[in-house]
Amino acid sequence: MQYTFQPSRRSMLTGLGGLAAVTILPQRLAVAAQVRKKSQIKPGDYIWMPEVSPSGPMKAIVSLPEQLVYVYRNGVEIGLSSCSTGKRGHRTPTGVFTILEKDKHHRSSTYNNAPMPNMNRLTWSGIALHAGNLPGYPASHGCIRLPPEFSEKLFGVTHLGMAVIIADEHSAPASIVHPGQVLSAEAQAEFAHVAETKAKTPAKAQPAARIAAADVPPPRLNPRRQEQPEIATVPATAILISSVDQRIIVMDDGEIVAEGAATIAEPDKPLGHHVFVLSDVNAADRQLHWHTIGFGAGVDAQVEQAELTTIQRVRGDHEVIEAIRTRMHAGTIMVTVDQSLHEDTRTDTDFVVITTETG
Repeated sequence: MQYTFQPSRRSMLTGLGGLAAVTILPQRLAVAAQVRKKSQIKPGDYIWMPEVSPSGPMKAIVSLPEQLVYVYRNGVEIGLSSCSTGKRGHRTPTGVFTILEKDKHHRSSTYNNAPMPNMNRLTWSGIALHAGNLPGYPASHGCIRLPPEFSEKLFGVTHLGMAVIIADEHSAPASIVHPGQVLSAEAQAEFAHVAETKAKTPAKAQPAARIAAADVPPPRLNPRRQEQPEIATVPATAILISSVDQRIIVMDDGEIVAEGAATIAEPDKPLGHHVFVLSDVNAADRQLHWHTIGFGAGVDAQVEQAELTTIQRVRGDHEVIEAIRTRMHAGTIMVTVDQSLHEDTRTDTDFVVITTETG
């Protein structure tokens, strides 16, 4: 199998700001992973191969120590890019975020109307993914700067509600299957309700994309309620589980729709910081198929890959189960954390689980 790794061909691959793309020819990113070991991705370089996984739920991981952004679709790595995150005094917060707003021609309302092309907003307080200068080290005021060409490609495939994990340490995505309704003691028996939800969800359903006008401050009201007429929309659903609070919160588009107690087996044993993304409700094997990523907030964080037992240890009360039952569609996110879900770590309207603050 042949591939090309061409960081030296900058004159042929130059984009805005003189930054270069990296082209990989094979149809599997396993080769790309091998290439990364031979030649480190340089500032401005990126790999983009959306064809290796044409459809499925999206997610991205921003690795602060590596200054890299990993993009996955249906659990398959389709992109890798250099980035520049927050400098000293403006550290990019770590945790689980979702895309709140998209604006292709955004300009900063804080920093002298500075251009922020292809902006995917992660918090209303100013953290976003966007095109910008990449000097090879953390240099932003908290945002994640990307190569201009890569930011445009990424902007074309992201949607509101998509999970973005910012981490000091993380695991590679893995797949697990669960026999029906999560957090229920009668998981197998509940599968029919989950399958019914899938059957009622249009094939083209996805969170609606709101494109904001430049120079207009974002509204505090939830932008996802604005639907595109040609695309059926479903809410961006998140299930948040705290082992510290022993609590479960169910959110649609950043708004709490249900919450209740979590009964956790072996309560003294951590659940771990994990993100689960539902990829498929499979009627053939009567299983829920999840992709999972572990993440850590500290540089020395111990990150372990979640297993099926992580989900099986948690049970929810009736109200929570009823809320989840009708919301199990591809792209539903479930997050487990070993910390409290109070307002210091989770904003009420932003649908953000922050593990460290900017500073």
